[in-house]
Amino acid sequence: MSGAGCMIALRGPAATLAGNPFEQPSRACLTYHDDALVVIEDGIIAAFGSHAELKDTLPAGIAITHYPDHLIVPGFVDAHVHYPQMQMIGAYGAQLLEWLETYTFLAEMSFADARHARRVAHLFLRELLRAGTTTAMVYCTVHPHSVDAFFAEAERFDARMIAGKILMDRHAPKALLDTAQRGYDESLALIERWHGRGRALYCVTPRFAPTSTQAQLDAAGALLKTGSGLFLQTHLCENPGEVEWVRELFPARASYLDVYAHAGLVGARSIFGHGVHMHEGDFCTCHAAGAALAHCPTSNLFLGSGLFKLFDAVDPRRPVKVGLGTDVGGGTSLSQLQTLNEAYKVAALIGQKLDAVQGFYLATLGGAVALGLDDRIGRLAPRMEADICVLDPKATPFMAFRAGYCVSIEEVLFLLMTLGDDRAVRATYVAGRAVYDRDRAGDPFVPAIAREE
Repeated sequence: MSGAGCMIALRGPAATLAGNPFEQPSRACLTYHDDALVVIEDGIIAAFGSHAELKDTLPAGIAITHYPDHLIVPGFVDAHVHYPQMQMIGAYGAQLLEWLETYTFLAEMSFADARHARRVAHLFLRELLRAGTTTAMVYCTVHPHSVDAFFAEAERFDARMIAGKILMDRHAPKALLDTAQRGYDESLALIERWHGRGRALYCVTPRFAPTSTQAQLDAAGALLKTGSGLFLQTHLCENPGEVEWVRELFPARASYLDVYAHAGLVGARSIFGHGVHMHEGDFCTCHAAGAALAHCPTSNLFLGSGLFKLFDAVDPRRPVKVGLGTDVGGGTSLSQLQTLNEAYKVAALIGQKLDAVQGFYLATLGGAVALGLDDRIGRLAPRMEADICVLDPKATPFMAFRAGYCVSIEEVLFLLMTLGDDRAVRATYVAGRAVYDRDRAGDPFVPAIAREE
């Protein structure tokens, strides 16, 4: 699907992270060429560097796509997003628990219709690609066919995606409940069907502790042992009322995170969404286990959940891996550029400053590290999968005006993360294929394989 035997090259300004700017000086972590070549063969980056150094190594007749006034970067990584919530994004006026009851559960009940699931998955994948996101960790619904619909659509684009069926056996509408055994059985069947098929990876997905009994959390821990490379995603310490509810439901546990640890759910491929109200002991537990957090600033602000302590989480004395999540529909956009805009403001509100290199780390290499996929995605470098985003700093007249006053790559990156949105994404490459091109005549999306209706 990624074009066996095909070699292409992209030319233009390019930037990628080569280190962690929360642990080293930001400039030292950024690799930038004002005229670069990214050489791609069979969906993998074969070479990356300056055009002057690489141009004479190219085979005769290789197709070169030139983006002279753009910026080539790794594809964005979304560490936490609910695809079934697209239909209720921007729902008014509730905090987390009321919002779930009023909007989210109703939206997810509509996924009992497999045709609806396919329709939303079709739109969701395209909107991710329009935003430059090439890998996402995705919550489906309790319905197994919601997972099938998502992975089938991702497979059409040959996209590196992680997803799973929600496990939920209490405190939700009856139509959305499974049981500990049924959830285990359905998840195991999905793992066998999808995990490792093409670029698909499976994620065991208890929604959050209050909607799973201890038996179901234990079953989720057992699921993680059924295959290699499985992931775990759930929610953690998002809202004060939620934290108190967990304390009441699990009085024997030392903390919210300890509920998951007791069930064997805290490990190197565990990603916990939000983490707004964590204490130092929680951070130490995540660090020791290699677990990661997904920072979801647009959602935390929109629902009034609180301000995530990013710089406390990544403290070099016991750093916790952190990626960036759009959430949706608690969040307000699938664009990682807009999400970075809000992440900057959240940091500023607690007296810290998120610079542009740190921001792009969260959205690219940092997200890949959080997901344990930094050996495959998140960087422009040889042997990495060729998932690439081409950004346009002059996407609007206002951005073009402002870009004229940028004197460094850091300023260009900061312009993009404060003024940018999906309009600033010129093209998205997945496994070396231009699956989205903003300026393409007709349909800007070209999947790797046609859809069977």
